Amino acid sequence: MDKTVNQKAWFLVLPVLILVAFSAVIPLMTVVNYSIQDAFAGEFYPLDDKLMWFRELLEDDRMWNALRRQAIFSATILAIEIPLGVFVALNMPKRGAWASLCLVLMSLPLLIPWNVVGTIWQIFGRVDIGLLGYTLDAIGVDYNYTQDALDAWVTLIVMDVWHWTSLVALLAYAGLQSIPDAYYQAAKIDQASRWAVFRYIELPKMMGVLMIAILLRFMDSFMIYTEPFVVTGGGPGNATTFLSIDLVKMALGQFDLGPAAAFSIMYFLVILLISWVFYTVMVNLDKREGK
Repeated sequence: MDKTVNQKAWFLVLPVLILVAFSAVIPLMTVVNYSIQDAFAGEFYPLDDKLMWFRELLEDDRMWNALRRQAIFSATILAIEIPLGVFVALNMPKRGAWASLCLVLMSLPLLIPWNVVGTIWQIFGRVDIGLLGYTLDAIGVDYNYTQDALDAWVTLIVMDVWHWTSLVALLAYAGLQSIPDAYYQAAKIDQASRWAVFRYIELPKMMGVLMIAILLRFMDSFMIYTEPFVVTGGGPGNATTFLSIDLVKMALGQFDLGPAAAFSIMYFLVILLISWVFYTVMVNLDKREGK
């Protein structure tokens, strides 16, 4: 005899589905609608070639250059923040008052809003009034993030590392805390080296949280806008014009809503694709650890 399935649980999920529809699906469909139209003098006219804006963007070096800068930035901060966060987590106290103090201090940068972070580093790096810029100028280092592209990149990377390494460290620290003491006792009995303990005990146990950290940091770094816009405005020239800044310039500065909508859809698909790859790796990792 077949059991009757109770469908009342869907009523509990319905508010969430409605919220997601209004916050994500409906705006996304609006952007899709704009991407197949042409805006002129506040009016929208359907395109005969529905993929015209997409085709033009794919043939435009502007988008590819912004994508290249974005990929370099994301890869650079991931290559720095992940190892640095793991190193900090390994050297944090495991328990006691010092551990609580370290956790509080590590959490402080995460509490600062993005626009405030940009403002802090904009002032901090100025040669005339900023502590960093003035100090470097005083010791003879030619530093000016508003005129030199390399200085602008270094400033943005250091700013992002300062702001977000704490997240990686806290996630790695949580992974370390979940390792039973029996593993360390067995390693001590076997006289395993510090590197062996990290390689065969700590790193495998942290792999799950590290994949989460990589996923979160990739998504955030690939969508970064406020900090570089406040610090450099995308300059000098287009040196720090990432995808988000280029998109805002196209949509609000030039008011090209059709191309901007097509740009945002491709931007979304790139993030979705790479995030799906990270998610697939995380799922396969969990399955392998569960065996």
